[in-house]
Amino acid sequence: MKPTSYYPVICTAKVAETAAFYCRHFGFAPAFESDWYVHLTSQADDRVNLAILDHAHATIPAGFRKSVQGLLINFEVEDVDGEYEKARAAGLDIRLDLRDEDFGQRHFILADPSGVLVDVIKPIPPSAAFAAQYDASVLEKIGG
Repeated sequence: MKPTSYYPVICTAKVAETAAFYCRHFGFAPAFESDWYVHLTSQADDRVNLAILDHAHATIPAGFRKSVQGLLINFEVEDVDGEYEKARAAGLDIRLDLRDEDFGQRHFILADPSGVLVDVIKPIPPSAAFAAQYDASVLEKIGG
């Protein structure tokens, strides 16, 4: 297989509210919009896409027509501190405050209107205990 695109699809009862959340707070814009499906494209990079789908739509196989649960979406950003301050100022549902992780991330986690967790991340050099687990090319990119 040679994929030409990849993007997550969030199945939810809150299609419009969830799509508006990603447009307002993450810089997406609708590329296609209906009452049951919205395809979003990042205004900063058109290779970054996300879709929102009515969880009860007929295209979903019977037995799987339920709202999303247990999903975590990661967004790597250049200025995680700035994004954290924007999220706080907007009153977003922050579930994990901004912090550094030994495994090589500075991040915070918030929840979207559908209950999806959104992890906003800036890669940072990992601790010595974790550095050996990285490919050397990745460590070069993050200064580790």
